[in-house]
Amino acid sequence: MIARWRHQVFYGWWIVAAGFGIEALIGALMFHAYGAYVVLLREEFGWSKTMLAGAFSMARAESGILGPVQGWLTDRFGPRAVIRVGMVVFGVGFLAFSQIGSPLTFFVVFFVMAVGSGLGGYLPITVAIVSWFRRRRALALSISGTGMAMGGLLTQLVALALTTWGWRWTAAASGLLVLLVGVPLAQLVRHRPEAYGLRPDGDPADGDGQPAPAAGAARPAPPGRDYTAREAMRTPAFWFVSVGHGSALLVVSAVLVHLVVHVTERLGYSLQQAAAVVALLTVMQMTGQLSGGSVGDRWSKRLMCTVCMAGHAAALLFLAVANAFWMVLAFAVLHGLAWGVRGPLMAAIRADYFGSAAFGMISGVSSTIVMLGMIAGPLIAGILADRTGSYAAGFTLLAGLAAVGSVFFVLATPPVRRADAAPADPSD
Repeated sequence: MIARWRHQVFYGWWIVAAGFGIEALIGALMFHAYGAYVVLLREEFGWSKTMLAGAFSMARAESGILGPVQGWLTDRFGPRAVIRVGMVVFGVGFLAFSQIGSPLTFFVVFFVMAVGSGLGGYLPITVAIVSWFRRRRALALSISGTGMAMGGLLTQLVALALTTWGWRWTAAASGLLVLLVGVPLAQLVRHRPEAYGLRPDGDPADGDGQPAPAAGAARPAPPGRDYTAREAMRTPAFWFVSVGHGSALLVVSAVLVHLVVHVTERLGYSLQQAAAVVALLTVMQMTGQLSGGSVGDRWSKRLMCTVCMAGHAAALLFLAVANAFWMVLAFAVLHGLAWGVRGPLMAAIRADYFGSAAFGMISGVSSTIVMLGMIAGPLIAGILADRTGSYAAGFTLLAGLAAVGSVFFVLATPPVRRADAAPADPSD
């Protein structure tokens, strides 16, 4: 198949397309739709915001606990095999989700779904794309990541299905859709272009495809000088990027869980109107991803991420004090743009700093730090909302933490190996 397409369209773009489709499935059916499920689960079972936020946070802990294992599996067996298994687990998990009836079964099944989406989603897709692209890495990652944003637009359809068929039938249909679409898409993914006689970006075999980086931009690791996970962990940049990424996810995860409940219960809008807010947020996220990806290969990714963190903080402050619909819309615009621009840069900056040879393991280890933000964000917002009757305190606190997180990106300068420095003078 690759031999047939290699002289038509660079095969890396087919992998980007597959990643887009898989991310869209996960985004539409689970991550963006979870807030809508929360509303209906609260109506049927009377479960608290804290419990429902805890389930989401527990599921996100999966990426931290199993992240190094997922990274090792991806580097060892290739992303296609890992994604294929993940899609099967994710689809079967949705079918089981349609039958839950207690907090215990809800937690267990949702964790299984999270494992499936983790194995079949972001990390192995990113590993494949990082291997197939160097010069256009940020652009490729942004296009693939736009699938998750597209899932936000498709949440309108999920919300319609939830109100028309109920959450159980919608969950069952979602599971079948994952099995029928997600598994075939996984077959398009390949690990490294060199195994098929190709080079990253489709470059000729006699070039390395790596022009000099722009001023202030991250310097990609040269071929053959890739970092191992242990070497990456010894650099300050690894920790600064990881903590900064986790700070951003404090906001992202809290919004995923609590936005729809906040807009419907406090502001009094309908589920369909809340889904429209999610749709606007998603349009802005897609705009940010495509524009950010196009300039992320030329500008300093580190400084772009710093600005995006300020955008996350400002957006959540708008949501915290919102007393009119225009303030909710302002939140959606700011948060969507910040999320969209920053999202693909997280993987791109790690690949620029540490190379692609052990990228799966490096990303997996980093996820053990990043997941703390995914866990803490929904819990902070949910606990404070249950205790105060409002999301204002929780959202304001998370906005402050996101603003502090921008400092870590300022500090995350590119690592320099001893071997990369000028050789020492033998006379010294």
